[in-house]
Amino acid sequence: MVHSFEVAGRFFALDGDSGAVHMLDKMGFDCVRAAEELGFCEGLAAMKEKYGGEAEALFAELSALKDEGLLFLNDEALHAQPQEEAPSVVKALCLHVAHDCNLRCRYCFAGTGAFHGERLLMPLEVGKKALDLLVARSGGRRALEVDFFGGEPMMNFGVVKELVAYGRELEGKHGKRIRFTLTTNAYELSDDDIAFLNKEMANLVLSLDGRQAVHDALRPTKEGGSSYAQSLENAKKVAKSRNQQGYYVRGTFTRNNLDFAKDVLALSDAGFEQISVEPVVLRPDSPYSLKEEHLPAILNEYDRLLEQYLKRRREGKWFSFFHFVVDLEGGPCLKKRLTGCGAGSEYLAVTPDGEIYPCHQFVGREGFLLGNVFDGKLNDEMRASFANNHVLSKEKCAGCWARLYCSGGCAANAQAFSGSIARPYDMECEMEKKRLECAVAAYCAENVREEEASD
Repeated sequence: MVHSFEVAGRFFALDGDSGAVHMLDKMGFDCVRAAEELGFCEGLAAMKEKYGGEAEALFAELSALKDEGLLFLNDEALHAQPQEEAPSVVKALCLHVAHDCNLRCRYCFAGTGAFHGERLLMPLEVGKKALDLLVARSGGRRALEVDFFGGEPMMNFGVVKELVAYGRELEGKHGKRIRFTLTTNAYELSDDDIAFLNKEMANLVLSLDGRQAVHDALRPTKEGGSSYAQSLENAKKVAKSRNQQGYYVRGTFTRNNLDFAKDVLALSDAGFEQISVEPVVLRPDSPYSLKEEHLPAILNEYDRLLEQYLKRRREGKWFSFFHFVVDLEGGPCLKKRLTGCGAGSEYLAVTPDGEIYPCHQFVGREGFLLGNVFDGKLNDEMRASFANNHVLSKEKCAGCWARLYCSGGCAANAQAFSGSIARPYDMECEMEKKRLECAVAAYCAENVREEEASD
């Protein structure tokens, strides 16, 4: 399946099955699209009327690329319905060490950190049981991952530190290696906290929303005050102390800042080099939710962001935007491209009272309790349904050019909006496709420039 598109004044064709990307001129773009929509014979006839004999030569090039498997490839293995799989080993946990928060973010999917329930901190013994379960269910896999999450995990930092120490003990006993990460709003980080995090956490996610007015409007403290200055200062310390690696700042945009490119650039101006700003996902009746009517403005804003992104990188004010980074030469293995994050199968979330859910967004949703850490039993039938919820089994994904890059989207968002983990959230699909187009354009713009410079 070929997807031809225009971004930033350049024309591209992405072959979905092979992953090959072709930069085109206008005639090449028209010819690829004609071949895609009409077939080679009728497409050639239509283009000869428009471009004359040049079209015939160009179609010969397209035919040669097809023969090489670089255009209009039809890889049967990527379209065949696979056999159902049993749940695999568990390789990652999201530990909800705090169902509480020192902020009261107005768009919080977790009900300002309490996950719409009682405000709780995870006891040490629950965390240890969770790590024991991870090791027991990991089979022969050596590399494991644990993310400390909330709420705000720094509200239970003593337990976080003890769980890291316990995890290191388990590594030696069982021949494992645990990669710890932590997500924080950075509001109450001390220098000692940062030193520990830099020593033990492979990655940190720092929650900041960009411009101060945007941030403070949606991320007040629990007393109702501003969190911006303190969170910003602490986050800047983290970025600097980690040499601008092993972290990213993660913002959220709502309908109230559809000009979110300004927030991305504000974070760049503040000195951050690893940046992600994500669309909020809320029910339509929320005053902050994104609706279909906002989609044209959002897609246009990604174009504006791409223009500034490339300009800044050319001029030496380098930063990386999470959604504009794509590996067109290697990328993840086929299984990862088909199944995505592995939620509900390889990746699980544990609440402060030891309940297990498919991921952090499923916590508390009726019908999605997988088990608990105390008896170590898991609902493997439900896990199997998640394991087989991949792009090759989703009707909507079958004809989508982006399916091997988005891996079928977020199961939690799908279930929230359609009632089924197998029916992707429409707006998420459209935004993901736009971001992928921008990522391809960014990759080509910079790699072509590098090749030209080396000639």
